[in-house]
Amino acid sequence: MGDLERKIQLFQSVFPKLSEFEKTDWEENFLVEFTHDSTSIEGNTLTLIETKMILADAIVPAETTLRELDEVRGHADAWQFVKDCVKGNVPLSENIIKDIHERVIPARGAGGIYRDVPVYIRGAQHVPPNPRKVWDAMKNFAYRMEHDTFASPIEKAAWIHAEFVKIHPFQDGNGRTARLMMNYHLLANNFPPTSIKLKNREEYFSALEEYAMQDSLTAFSSLLHKNIEREMDAFLSMYAQHIDLHRLRWKSPEIEPLANAYLQGSGLTKGENREKTAAQRPEKGKGAER
Repeated sequence: MGDLERKIQLFQSVFPKLSEFEKTDWEENFLVEFTHDSTSIEGNTLTLIETKMILADAIVPAETTLRELDEVRGHADAWQFVKDCVKGNVPLSENIIKDIHERVIPARGAGGIYRDVPVYIRGAQHVPPNPRKVWDAMKNFAYRMEHDTFASPIEKAAWIHAEFVKIHPFQDGNGRTARLMMNYHLLANNFPPTSIKLKNREEYFSALEEYAMQDSLTAFSSLLHKNIEREMDAFLSMYAQHIDLHRLRWKSPEIEPLANAYLQGSGLTKGENREKTAAQRPEKGKGAER
């Protein structure tokens, strides 16, 4: 088991222990960051603070264009749809992909409709297939998504994103839709979602181009691993107080050293963590106070 797999296993043990406030706080923060990152990668000029104002405060900043407002709201709506589908155990399918895209570009009138014009990806050597080939390409994509095997959920999430962008089935909104699909697969496999940062755009586009031209997922899979690992470090450092070292020692001894490292990094000793964990448990016969 590699370091990232251990961190994800630790995440899976810690996340259920978060309070409702902490879960909501983390999820709302991810919504704002993911929406800002995903829309800004495609050229949206709204800042992280302005994106937060729209999504969390229901305030539209002055001089915000209707197009950029629609992009932010549409992405947030699509992300909620993805989470609802995963919660309802709805598998990712061609029709679900169309439904996601319809929310990504709600005001354009072309949501969920495959393109009927040729397109170029600016700055890329790869040219997406002729529009007459898109229908067949998407049928093949949906079949492979269901039947192909991959080394890990992260590897498959990378393939879903890269192959979809290579086809570029819609006239607009393909990148945002691909990143939502990628996270759909991660969530469906009990993995944390991830947000590719604007500062990594050049490396990100280069990795996608490598897949499109050489059919190699190496660079994109590596980028995704690094991205998720960075986010896992931030999450586990912030919520280290919920790590139950005693339980891990008994149930998952292989991740105890990693868990202890996060506790020490957060300034919590083993003893302090046991006290915090015990304090969070309700007494027998009593419910926790609300």
